[in-house]
Amino acid sequence: MFNAITHSQIYVLDQDEALDFYVGKLGLEVNADVDLGFMRWLTVNVPGHPDRQILLERPGPPAMSEETAAQVRELVTKGATGGSLIFSTDNCRATYETLRARGVEFTDEPTERPYGIDCGLRDPFGNNIRFTEPKG
Repeated sequence: MFNAITHSQIYVLDQDEALDFYVGKLGLEVNADVDLGFMRWLTVNVPGHPDRQILLERPGPPAMSEETAAQVRELVTKGATGGSLIFSTDNCRATYETLRARGVEFTDEPTERPYGIDCGLRDPFGNNIRFTEPKG
């Protein structure tokens, strides 16, 4: 049967702004940036881990009608689409300070949890992002 998850998808409202955030601020790298004509296939990944990509997809055709896309864009803006990413890190507090210095705004500061230290933020479009330093 299955042996890996290769792609996850989140909705973004502007793919160039998404690149600036995910690559410029979070430090991910572009895996693919391809104009397919009917859509832009834009994926990023954690550096050194191209086997797990995140598709930064703009809501619209061909996957949905323009009317539905407008509704999805409104939900994205409210943070209500369920889009969520969770990253791991070796040092949550240091990663937090690095990203804060790059202008990333956080919803939760690093906090001790039963499973480790984690914190949260939202991307410019409302998607939830967390990163965790698992307990060792």
